[in-house]
Amino acid sequence: MHWGADGAVASPVDERDDAGYADLRSYAAIGDGRTIALIARDGRVDWLPLPEMDASPVFGALLDAENGGCIELCPDEDFTVVRSYVEHTNVLTTTFTTASGSVRVTDALNSGIAGRLPWSELARRIEGLTGSVRVRAAVRPGTCLNTVSPWVHQTAHGPVLRVDGLTLAVRTLNADEVTDGDRRIDVTFTTSPGSRHLLGLVATEREPLFLPAAEDVDRGVDRTVDNWTAWMGEFSWTGPWEDAVRRSTLLLKQLIHAASGSMVAAATTSLPESLTTSKNWDYRYAWVRDSAYALTALFRFGLREETHGAISWLLSTVRRHGPEPQVVYSLDGGLVPEATFRDVPGWRGSTPVVSGNNAAAQLQLGVFGDLFAIVSLYVEHGNVLDAETGRLLAEIADLTCDRWQSKDSGMWELPEHRHYTTSKLGAWMALTKAVELADAGQVPGDDSRWRSEAARIRSWVEENCWSAERGAYVWFPGSDQLDASIVLHAISGFDRGERMSSTLDALRDELGTGPYLHRYSGAAKEEGAFLACSFWLVSALTLCGRVDEARALMDELMATANDVGLLAEMVDPASGDFLGNLPQALSHLALVNAAITVSEAT
Repeated sequence: MHWGADGAVASPVDERDDAGYADLRSYAAIGDGRTIALIARDGRVDWLPLPEMDASPVFGALLDAENGGCIELCPDEDFTVVRSYVEHTNVLTTTFTTASGSVRVTDALNSGIAGRLPWSELARRIEGLTGSVRVRAAVRPGTCLNTVSPWVHQTAHGPVLRVDGLTLAVRTLNADEVTDGDRRIDVTFTTSPGSRHLLGLVATEREPLFLPAAEDVDRGVDRTVDNWTAWMGEFSWTGPWEDAVRRSTLLLKQLIHAASGSMVAAATTSLPESLTTSKNWDYRYAWVRDSAYALTALFRFGLREETHGAISWLLSTVRRHGPEPQVVYSLDGGLVPEATFRDVPGWRGSTPVVSGNNAAAQLQLGVFGDLFAIVSLYVEHGNVLDAETGRLLAEIADLTCDRWQSKDSGMWELPEHRHYTTSKLGAWMALTKAVELADAGQVPGDDSRWRSEAARIRSWVEENCWSAERGAYVWFPGSDQLDASIVLHAISGFDRGERMSSTLDALRDELGTGPYLHRYSGAAKEEGAFLACSFWLVSALTLCGRVDEARALMDELMATANDVGLLAEMVDPASGDFLGNLPQALSHLALVNAAITVSEAT
């Protein structure tokens, strides 16, 4: 495998298993700032929540092959596949080749003249290349994780599909036949050299449905290509691993919720981190941590609207629910609901299938550091805080002075409350940044307490969390176990000297498998390798002066992505199989920031 960022990559079609589930590596993502569709190599859309990415999946065969619903589109005979993204866009092209000819399908979640459309519009353009190919398509809404029952409703303008409050209509161009059943609409096309056809889907929720002409939906593909190309025209980056960085940035843009400015952690819920234990979570929410890492990259690339949108969303959300920041919020800035469990099979039988996330109720001290890192970065790039935000941050800094002494769940959201090393360092980073902001006149008040508490935390970590026997910072005092998240504090600047360098060696020795790192001691027995940790290690090696090692590791990691450059949360080091939700913001963010760090060091 290699990065197929903007050039066609030949690959065989993955066989689905007997239950109808595709391999996770087979998926490409398209998005419109509102929702994300996952398309397998066989042309089937197995995941599409509507109208927003955190809504129930009206097309959710990814988690329920029988009743979840999907949008099928492929030749009606055996085929091979070549696919790639249109250069500098999130528009996907798939070329199917059969014994009778070849056909190209171009998939887009369309945008409008002024940006995001006020309805959802999926366009699947079909172009005949050679010979004559019969193409079959089916639009089969599902049960939204067994909560509703879809039906076909006949109107004066043709059939529409209804799923709870959703109304969906199929638009076709140059179809041979369109038929409807009680829960689906089927379409067939026959291509010839130079022919053009369309399978389109438009949808709204609890509002009237606008029915665009099929020709307008088809033209929307070209407009969407132009819009993505124009956006990437503002992207400024030349450096190592340029194709991977560009593709990751485009995938990250899909994960930004356009209406609010928040960034979703991943497009999916309940894809397993392990095939032997139940470790399935809903990641369709906005973690403060991810926003912090995202801004580092977005500022470096000269992207203005996204950076301001993200910080405005975050600060207004913290102010609304604070003053103490939560770990995670909903995309619209609300509170995340408690986890509930759905009665569906899960991907390849992996359960539970979850909606909601209980991490929102946890104490994680790292969130204090993430918040202040975001604000500090915003100010460093020449921006100014408003007075109300300054007062809010002063209050949060005071809270940090007290809260750092508490046990918490740690970065990995564990049930055991402990004095985790990196949690304390999150508080240290918050207070260090608060002092810098006060010195810059951005945050009011007397910062003497923040200075003294930051110094106290540093001393506490140095005295209690360093193990001379292990030659490493340990997971928590009294333990001889290791935690890969310590590498973030080479990045934060806490330690880039001999102790941190020695810790990196210990991590690679105990937590490493090939180029990959597991999250903490013992994790390899119960889950895949966490991709973000591996890319964070690249940054940490660089900042500890080990640039040649960092570049070599980064080169190895470039083989991880699938044929269109997508990364999941985890990977099975033995097989290369993806594990966990995807596309995963943290994995792509860690890749991008590693590339930036190496580039700046060289």
